[in-house]
Amino acid sequence: MSTSGKASGVRELLARIGQREPEMVLLVQKFVEIESPTHSKKAVDSLGHALAEEFARMGAQITFHRQLRFGNHLQASFKASDDGRPAILLLGHMDTVWDLGTLRSMPSRVADGRVWGPGVLDMKAGIVQMIFALRALRDTHGHLPGNVDVLIVTDEEVGSGSSRPVTESLARKSDVVFVLEPSQGLAGALKTARKGVGDYTVKVSGKASHAGVDFRAGASAITELAYQIGVIEKFTNLKRGLTVNPGVISGGTRSNVVAAAAEVEVDVRIQTLADGTLVEKKFRSLKPHNRRCTLEVSGGINRPPLERSPQIAAWFGVARKLAQEMGWKLQEASTGGGSDGNFTAALGIPTLDGLGGVGEGPHAANESVLIHELPRRSALLAGLIASV
Repeated sequence: MSTSGKASGVRELLARIGQREPEMVLLVQKFVEIESPTHSKKAVDSLGHALAEEFARMGAQITFHRQLRFGNHLQASFKASDDGRPAILLLGHMDTVWDLGTLRSMPSRVADGRVWGPGVLDMKAGIVQMIFALRALRDTHGHLPGNVDVLIVTDEEVGSGSSRPVTESLARKSDVVFVLEPSQGLAGALKTARKGVGDYTVKVSGKASHAGVDFRAGASAITELAYQIGVIEKFTNLKRGLTVNPGVISGGTRSNVVAAAAEVEVDVRIQTLADGTLVEKKFRSLKPHNRRCTLEVSGGINRPPLERSPQIAAWFGVARKLAQEMGWKLQEASTGGGSDGNFTAALGIPTLDGLGGVGEGPHAANESVLIHELPRRSALLAGLIASV
């Protein structure tokens, strides 16, 4: 990591990218208009091919990690001539939470200094910022300052189950990971800490009976589940940043039947790996209150926390200095949401997250990005790549 001599370079990068702001807007809109909901493989693959064309034009070697259920994960590799140069991973996702046809009621548009549309903030603007950062570095220096891999996955919105091995494999070969997920709020803060995420399901099996004729013969799974939810709720420890939310309950068949089955789906958020171990132990230690019922616990922590390490703090310091040279004050923040950066940080690889678009409304009808932020966020990324 180096920060010396980079100040004038980042200003030059900003000037170069700023001249291409209208092109950035058009490309953001192009990608937004290629709808890419996670569960539509055909749609996501269409966007993947469009992205691959952009990276290939810059000389990247394109690799698709083929998937049966989800879209194919896109890897675009830029190899420096000097094998001793650092390895950099740019990480993002192309899938969105928006169903096909959303554009009819929520069209891509430019108004009030913003680009609007489904997936624009989370995170198609971030992908465009990647592209223009790499173009600017190549055009300015004739080459990239290191070996850069771009990985854009297709299942981040549903937990990254199929892409996690690819992400972790590339991260292990990298010196640093820059994540182009949206920034935090309109201040555009980088995310130097994220909570880990878990999902648990607790199923109760009881014994059915007629609620009026043979009530005592039954063992209510719903009554047992209500008791267990009371126990689970106490796992929350706000001082530690550990939260447990029973979010979905189902069970029973009819009001006049003692319920034979019931279950609850629980969302868990943790700030530290140690709390992941703690909450796992607590769930696995649940015991039936009614001995005529049985419990089955499944699930676990599926994203480890991104903990603010000294290396992450140091990289934020580099980003803050670069931003100062461009005339703005960069902030940092933590968030309860997870990203694929959680995986890379848990491997001990320095990971700087939230480098993507600045705007509002991810997953909401007002999803939008600030146009004037696109060039300078792209220049910030370019400056970080040049600082590795």
